[in-house]
Amino acid sequence: MATPRPWTVYLLRCADGSLYCGVTTDLERRIREHNSGSGAKYTRSRTPVTLAASAEFSDRSTACRIENAVKRRPAQDKMSFLASMHQDCGLPAPPAAEQ
Repeated sequence: MATPRPWTVYLLRCADGSLYCGVTTDLERRIREHNSGSGAKYTRSRTPVTLAASAEFSDRSTACRIENAVKRRPAQDKMSFLASMHQDCGLPAPPAAEQ
C-alpha cells in the first residue's frame, strides 16, 4: 500500500506583492498550475507567483483548518503564523523560503 502524501499549506508571493494561501498534496505541480493560469482565480492575473512559505501536515482536515487560520491573519503575520502552527503540530519548523 502506498504511503499517504502529506498535505501542504503554502503561501505564494504574487507579482503584485500580495500573498495567496492554499493547500495541496503536490506543491511543485500546484505552483506550476498557478503560474500557467490554471490555478486559483486570484493568482491568474498576478503571475508569476513564487513560494513564500510552506508547511506539511499529516491530514487534509488539519491542513484546511490551518489554511483558514492563515487567511484570517494580517499579511505581515501570515508566514510566522504558518511556521508556528507547523511547530504546534509537533513537527520541525519548515525552512523559510523567503525572508
